[in-house]
Amino acid sequence: MFRSKHTLLIKQESKRLGFDFCGISKAEFLEEEAPTLEKWLNEARHGKMQYMENHFDLRLDPRKLMPGAKSVISLLLNYFPETSHLNPLSHGRGEGGEVKISKYAYGKDYHLVIKEKLKELISFIKQNMGDVNARAFVDSAPVMDKVWAKKSGLGWIGKHSNLISKSNGSFYFIAELIVDIDMEYDSEIADYCGTCTKCIDACPTDAISQPYVVDGSKCISYFTIELKENIPNEMKGKFDNWMFGCDICQDVCPWNSFSKPNSQPQFKPLPEILNFTKKDWEEISEETFNKTFHDSPLARPKHKGIKRNLDFLGIA
Repeated sequence: MFRSKHTLLIKQESKRLGFDFCGISKAEFLEEEAPTLEKWLNEARHGKMQYMENHFDLRLDPRKLMPGAKSVISLLLNYFPETSHLNPLSHGRGEGGEVKISKYAYGKDYHLVIKEKLKELISFIKQNMGDVNARAFVDSAPVMDKVWAKKSGLGWIGKHSNLISKSNGSFYFIAELIVDIDMEYDSEIADYCGTCTKCIDACPTDAISQPYVVDGSKCISYFTIELKENIPNEMKGKFDNWMFGCDICQDVCPWNSFSKPNSQPQFKPLPEILNFTKKDWEEISEETFNKTFHDSPLARPKHKGIKRNLDFLGIA
């Protein structure tokens, strides 16, 4: 009885906090994913992202992240923008100088937004269910978030390796709570990619090396955000003016025709994202950049990284 009641209460509260979907799965060893992850790392698909090599055992078993863990609560938060105000494929003005920015970076850094919601959800759980141990994760620890969301019935992992919701597409942030209480668990859903290969065919750097396998070391998002060194010259002319991140594989996915604009005020696009011209990006000083984008995902590569990307695109 308590499992059912707790499950219902948590799902209701997650909705009240603004999460679009909530699914729950049993905290256990990810037996199916272990050899796949090991092979991906051994083939150096993670590029220079050394942190991906760390805590291999923790990535595969939430009970090692939090002793006593029994359930993984997966939560999705929509970040798809108001397309009536944005061309979803191009940003910035000026002939030949358009720059493209991944949709997830239009507004406030999602880590900041989601962490506050998770704090509230943990507080609610403790108030209503007693002395529950809970840990919250938003890209902050070795948690395979897409796998847990899949196991929790929130969607399937597409050929581009992103989670896809049948009703709303793939433009979602994923977060988790690991808790030490038993709950009612959701069932996985089927894979609806079928024979479609649009994401694979559209990737300009061939980062989707085979269906369901993304070579992170070839991904535009990796080069423009994660890589701290110079971008390899062999990638010249392949970025299609993506300055920060890349949405190509998601933009071409037929399931994203069902995407609906998000309702989070914090994800409202910064005026600069909408209005910066080629000249603005060229001339922005480090001080102005830091002031403008201090709580934006664009702060991750810093002013230096953005300038490097612009220079690589031949815009700066």
